Amino acid sequence: MRFRLLRRRLTISAPRMSVRSAMPWPVRWAIVALVFGFCAAIGLWAFEFGRDIAGLENGSQSELLQLRDKVKTLQAQTDAALEQRNQAQSIANTAGALVAAEKASSESLAAKVKQLDEDNRRLRDDLGFFEKLIPASSAEAVAIRGMQAETTDGGKIRWQVLVIQSKKNAPELVGRLEISFTGTLAGKPWSSPAPGISVPLKVQQYGRQEGVFDVPAQVSIKGMTAKVLEGSAARASQTIKL
Repeated sequence: MRFRLLRRRLTISAPRMSVRSAMPWPVRWAIVALVFGFCAAIGLWAFEFGRDIAGLENGSQSELLQLRDKVKTLQAQTDAALEQRNQAQSIANTAGALVAAEKASSESLAAKVKQLDEDNRRLRDDLGFFEKLIPASSAEAVAIRGMQAETTDGGKIRWQVLVIQSKKNAPELVGRLEISFTGTLAGKPWSSPAPGISVPLKVQQYGRQEGVFDVPAQVSIKGMTAKVLEGSAARASQTIKL
């Protein structure tokens, strides 16, 4: 039913009809093409006109030039920063070498200071040793002064003796120094085997000798004796109690 109504409307049997003059198809296509071309021209003109108004083309060129200038500037700054970094690295390496040299110098100075302290301590000990000397009389050509002995760890006795010649321009004394010890062993008197300790001695004006004596087990040292011998003659002798 619907199809019939539709066919009646589209055919000559339709209730209303309109008569139009026939137009060739090429002309119609040409008109359509002209219309589309005119619309495209209008659209292109509108696009160009809008771009000119907005200034996109000129702005893009100027912005591109500015970006290129900025890139060149940044590249120059980067090169300068790299150069500064290389200089700083060189300075840091030089500073490291200087610090190492300064450290080595400081260690050397510390060693020297330690050695000077040791020498100073030795000189103080010598000064204390000489201060304990008792002036020799004019009759004593050779004398023993400042004889000392002290017990150390391990059952040993460290001793030192100063031998002096009181006369000026005295001839050199060539002989030997003998050290002996006395004490007790199990409540009985004990003495070190003769000569105990014997060391060569050469004295022009004064000379100091020192050494260590190993105390035998269970021996209690009570005294120490020092003798200066020139050949077989005893030139000086002194005994101290410990």
